[in-house]
Amino acid sequence: MSRAKDTMIRIIQEQPEDSSFDEILRELAFTKMVDRGLADSDAGRVISYEEMEKWIKSWQE
Repeated sequence: MSRAKDTMIRIIQEQPEDSSFDEILRELAFTKMVDRGLADSDAGRVISYEEMEKWIKSWQE
């Protein structure tokens, strides 16, 4: 089985029995986003706190 499929099966099996389809889907999406963020960090695709602060402040103008 592929790594992706194994990961998805594990995540689904770890969910409570009464989980809804949407809850399981959110958990799968969350895991994917965390994995993508960690890969970005490992590859050095990050910005400083100061850069992020400037970016957020630009939304408020």
